[in-house]
Amino acid sequence: MLMWLTISFRNIIKNGRRSLMTVLAIALGYAAINLFQGYVHSTYEGLTNAAIHGEGLGHITIFKKGYLDQGKLHPERFQFSKDEVERISGIVRKEADVQLVTPRLSVSGILSNGRSSTIFIAEGLVPADDKEIRGDLSRYASFSGSYLDDKERAGVVIGSELAAMLDLKVGSDAVVLSNTYSGMANALDAKISGIYNTGNTATNDKMLLMTFRHSQDLMDFSGAERLVVLLKDGRNGKNLLSVLGRLEKDLADAGFSVEMKTWNELSVFYKQVKNLFDMIFLFIFIIVMVIVVMSVVNTMSMSVMERTREIGTLRALGLKRPGVKALFATEGALLGFLGSAIGFVIFLTVYALITAAHPTYVPPGSSNPVPLRVDLVWPVLGRSVLSLAVLALLAAYVPARRSARMAIVDALGHI
Repeated sequence: MLMWLTISFRNIIKNGRRSLMTVLAIALGYAAINLFQGYVHSTYEGLTNAAIHGEGLGHITIFKKGYLDQGKLHPERFQFSKDEVERISGIVRKEADVQLVTPRLSVSGILSNGRSSTIFIAEGLVPADDKEIRGDLSRYASFSGSYLDDKERAGVVIGSELAAMLDLKVGSDAVVLSNTYSGMANALDAKISGIYNTGNTATNDKMLLMTFRHSQDLMDFSGAERLVVLLKDGRNGKNLLSVLGRLEKDLADAGFSVEMKTWNELSVFYKQVKNLFDMIFLFIFIIVMVIVVMSVVNTMSMSVMERTREIGTLRALGLKRPGVKALFATEGALLGFLGSAIGFVIFLTVYALITAAHPTYVPPGSSNPVPLRVDLVWPVLGRSVLSLAVLALLAAYVPARRSARMAIVDALGHI
C-alpha cells in the first residue's frame, strides 16, 4: 500500500499544474458544502429554539381527541374541562422526564383603544410557567414595560406593530372583545403591561399575550384548550418519542381520549424552512459532486493517455490489470484527500472571519435582524472528507479500467 501511495504522490507532483487545479476544485467544493451545512445546522438550532421556547410550544402539546380536525369549527366540543386539566396534569407530572405541564387557551377577537380597533390573536397562559418555557421576555432589548403577572389579572403584552396601530403605550387602557364558546359577545378591560417585537412580521401586528385567568374570563370558560409539556431533555429525538409513547399509554389507561403532537409537528414554519434548506443543500451538493467528478475524470484521463507506455511497461514487468486499476484509483483518492485537507483550511479561515465579524441579516418573514452563524459540525466535516475521497477514487477508476484493458503490445507501441 505504501508503494502505491508513493508512486501516486510522485505522479501528482509530476503533473503539478493539472493536479493543482483538480485539488483546488475539490477544496472549494469541500469548503462550500461544509460552510453551507454549518449555516444550515445553525439555522435549524435557531428554529428549534424559536419553536420550543420562542413560540412557547414546549416539546409536547396535548389536545382533546378531534380538536385538530374540528376544533376550529366546534371549539366548545373539544376543550378540556377544569377537572380534566387537573387530572391530566397530575398524570403527566408523574413522568420522570417531564419538567413542566401548563394549560393554554387561545383567544381571538377585537382590541380597541376606545377610538379605533383592530383584530388580535392571543394566548392565555400561566405567567410563571411561560417564563420557564420562553424565558423572561423583559430581558430582551425589544421589550418595554413588564411581563404578565397573575397579580395584575387584566394585564396584557402586545406586539409592537399592534401597539403602534392603536397608539398604545405601556400603562394604556384598552378593551378586548371576543365571542364566548356559547356564542355570546364578551368584553373586558385590559391594561398594557408590556410591548415587544414578536420577531415575525405575520404576528407582530396582531399578537397579544394575556394571563390564563384573564382568557378564561373573556371566554367565560373554566377549562383549557390544550396542555403544553416541557421535558428535561426534549432535544433528544429518541427520548422525546419515548416519553410521548409512555404519556399516550398512561392517559389512555386513565380513560382520556387525547391526541398529542410534538413541537416539530406543530411548527409549520420550521417544517417549511427545513424542507427548503434540505432541497437547497441537495442541489448544491449535486453541483459540487459533478464538478469534482468531472475534474478528477479529466485529470486522470489525461494522465492515462500520457502514461500509456508506462502502463505497458508495468504490465510487461508483471503488474496485473487489478494492479493498474489500483494504482490510478489510489492516485484519485489521494487527490480527494489533498483537496479535502486544503478545503478544511479554507473552511476554518472563513469560519474564523464570520465568527470575528458577527454579521447579521433580516431573513424573510422576520422583523428582527438575526446573526449569521456557521457551526462546526465535526461528524459532517469528517464524512465530507471520506465522501470526496471515495468519489475521487471512483472517478479515477473509470479511465484506469479502460487503460487496464489495453493489450501490452499496443500500450508499449503507443505514441
